[in-house]
Amino acid sequence: MTEITVYQANLAEQWWQSLLGFMTQGGPILWGLAIVAGVCWLLVAERILFLALIFPNTHQSLVSRWQTRDNPASWASRVIRDGWLFDAHVLLFRHLNLIKGLVVICPMLGLLGTVTGMITVFDVIAMDGTSEPRSMAAGISMATLPTLAGMVIALTGMFAHARLFKACERREASLSKALRSQQ
Repeated sequence: MTEITVYQANLAEQWWQSLLGFMTQGGPILWGLAIVAGVCWLLVAERILFLALIFPNTHQSLVSRWQTRDNPASWASRVIRDGWLFDAHVLLFRHLNLIKGLVVICPMLGLLGTVTGMITVFDVIAMDGTSEPRSMAAGISMATLPTLAGMVIALTGMFAHARLFKACERREASLSKALRSQQ
């Protein structure tokens, strides 16, 4: 192995150990938050890829199908157009409510971590008294780290959800305009 790959392996190992230390300090609730955040960001990534790669083809397909209709002003054509717009709406806004729900769960999980950490602190006080502050430090970090992580995940998730929601609204409006302009 070259010196660079050894350095990179050591750096990755240090990063992993640091992450494990942080997760251990935060307690078991922090692991739950990590799972919720992972699912949330996988769904966000899926939506971004859908909007960037798949929906433009769907948009173009629907517009070209609409342009080939013989009588776009007829009642039947309008009903078909409304059905297409409904299907596009369902495709565009899929998983957005789930993302929003996961974002809402994060602060609650953080508060659960605060409660469990404070219970740990109170257990230490009951056993050792208040004379040894170092023994209470683990409980205090278990009380603060999940709250911090829950709020950070929720804030970033809210931002991502709002951006995705607006992007979906814009694409839906663009499709609706494209399907109505041919009348």
